[in-house]
Amino acid sequence: MEEFTAGDHVSVLLPLPLAGAYDYRLPQDWQRQAVSVGSFVNVPLGKRHLIGVVWGAAEGGVDASRLKEIVSVVAVPAMTDDLRKLIKWIAAYTLSAPGAVLKMAMSVPGAFDDPRPRTGYHLAGPPPERMTEARNRVMDVLLDGPPRSKSDLAAAAGVGVGVVSGLVSAGTLEPVELPEPKSPQPDAHKPGPELSAHQMAAASSLVEAVAAAKFQATLLDGVTGAGKTEVYFEAIAEAVREGRQALILVPEIALTLQWLKRFEQRFGVAPAEWHSDLRTAQRRRTWRGVAQGDVPVVVGARSGLFLPFPNLGLIVVDEEHETSFKQEEGVIYHARDMAVVRAMQAEIPVVLASATPSLETLANVDVGRYQELQLPERHGGASLPHISAVDMRKNSPPSGKWLSQPLLAELQINLADGEQSMLFLNRRGYAPLTLCRSCGHRLECPNCTAWLVEHRRAGRLMCHHCGFASTLPDACPDCECEANFAACGPGVERLAEEVADLFPDARLAVMASDTISSPAAAAELVRQMTDREIDILVGTQIVAKGHHFPWLTLVGVVDADLGLNGGDLRAAERTWQVLSQVAGRAGRAERPGRVLLQTYLPEHPVMKTLVAADRDGFVALEKTARREHGMPPYARLAGIIVSGENERDVAATAQKLGRSAPRSNDVTVLGPAPAPLNILRGRFRYRLLLRARRGVDVQSVLRAWLSKANPPNQVRIQVDVDPVSFL
Repeated sequence: MEEFTAGDHVSVLLPLPLAGAYDYRLPQDWQRQAVSVGSFVNVPLGKRHLIGVVWGAAEGGVDASRLKEIVSVVAVPAMTDDLRKLIKWIAAYTLSAPGAVLKMAMSVPGAFDDPRPRTGYHLAGPPPERMTEARNRVMDVLLDGPPRSKSDLAAAAGVGVGVVSGLVSAGTLEPVELPEPKSPQPDAHKPGPELSAHQMAAASSLVEAVAAAKFQATLLDGVTGAGKTEVYFEAIAEAVREGRQALILVPEIALTLQWLKRFEQRFGVAPAEWHSDLRTAQRRRTWRGVAQGDVPVVVGARSGLFLPFPNLGLIVVDEEHETSFKQEEGVIYHARDMAVVRAMQAEIPVVLASATPSLETLANVDVGRYQELQLPERHGGASLPHISAVDMRKNSPPSGKWLSQPLLAELQINLADGEQSMLFLNRRGYAPLTLCRSCGHRLECPNCTAWLVEHRRAGRLMCHHCGFASTLPDACPDCECEANFAACGPGVERLAEEVADLFPDARLAVMASDTISSPAAAAELVRQMTDREIDILVGTQIVAKGHHFPWLTLVGVVDADLGLNGGDLRAAERTWQVLSQVAGRAGRAERPGRVLLQTYLPEHPVMKTLVAADRDGFVALEKTARREHGMPPYARLAGIIVSGENERDVAATAQKLGRSAPRSNDVTVLGPAPAPLNILRGRFRYRLLLRARRGVDVQSVLRAWLSKANPPNQVRIQVDVDPVSFL
């Protein structure tokens, strides 16, 4: 790694959306900590100081007399070469400023500050004259253990912090400086569960890949309940045995309780977690522990991709098909694809695990970029659930009701047998639309072109796009008639209301992102299901993700057609994935499972292949349709989103882009047109869509095109390469 000495000129990348790095000078009398490429340094910028990363030697475009001097080097390990390469790669691929990508690797408050000394207390003086039972318990804890902080000591003794403070005041306890707590180390030699022959073969292949320490992308493709987690745990164990680090990316960190328990059973300790719900001190401690190589395994959300691993040996992307791995704000990137890039830069294996792989991943398998390991059977002899379609044209429920007679009959059977049931409806809240019975006015968000969703439990109308919330108005905003509103359509709250009316003795719970507000809330609901304290679980898409409930034998999909609406090119694929995943929650132990799909389209290929358990048939149909229409993964797409608060300026900028759009045999541009979600958070939005044949350098085409745009200051142009959302 290139090092610099006194007087050298260096290029420093700052975590800001700037055009590039800035040049700085090391003072002539520099005798402090060594500076090398990747060093975190404190530098002046205008009237403030910022921490940036030494990106290389200065580019030399600024006169030496004008260069400002580096103030200091931050006492953290230098950024690794593979992470710097990843930042450059993402910036180039997404057409983002490198500093904006760097910011994602540095957004950890306090990580670059010197650690605050931690104060603990130990026995040093005689007991106070007045002793109590609580004081005795505190002293007993310290007699048998090391010094502890006030809060830890109080918790261990089962007393209030004031009791500890009283002993300090009496001189019985004295302060001492505590060392930084060490990260618990997984026991990679602890034997795991017995694996099936298919699992053993897949695990051996992954262990060999980790031991080889070279890039290899592998799709771990197994049916729901096949035990994919136990297989890649063996690869994690190998990485830890080799003294390397492992990163596991998951789509919903709040819903990983069962995963964390399985990890702890396998390795003796829990892994480090990385997600937005962590306290600031936890994030700082984990970031520094990762950077120093003290944290061997991290499980986290997509931002974990930017942690400063110095010795990364394995990346796992669990549920690789999940669209939540795509970041839609700021730097727009797909964490699954960038995980493959980071593995390539670090020359390590990456595992993509799913029961319903994305077509993009399957296409990479087809052309040999990725290898595939298959787990075709459920673990432990469990069988896949039986899936059947309920034709709602023949089994329509009464007006204002949503459950068909066949599904109600199955629910009754399950309740009588003491087994658990799940009802799936991918709509949060009570009703997706509220309108005035007098004039038909629909209550909409004032900041977005979206209907307000009623959340009756919270007594609020909410926008699921910008977070706007209000109470139901006293009168219609349009006709001013006294409130006479109708809730239209069902959400999970309304469905739960129907279930409670029909089965008043059943123990009922709702699982949606509105009700699962934290990992602790998720943990409690999972515990209740596992302990059979719930008879019927009503939930949205989050119930489909990775849960293992042995007594859950019936799944009812209330509106199987819901995801097929709209013009999304992946609508059929996403619907097939979601319904397969939610169906896979049924019958995961010795009790067989059954799934009922309420549908008005039983002849649709998605429904027919689900009922026939014919994944290969569905994939073949979808691949053919994508090829015929020139759509991903057999073509390239890039979305261009023009937005601003002035609709005229936005429309004019979009029209100008449309007129200057590149057109050739290899590239076409559709639009501009108002976005389906025309107003979002108070900003008007227009979209254009660039489509190119595979092999076209889309980024070069986009740069040449957009370099001529010159939009007004208040108009923003965003680029979404490989779009997932078309709103």
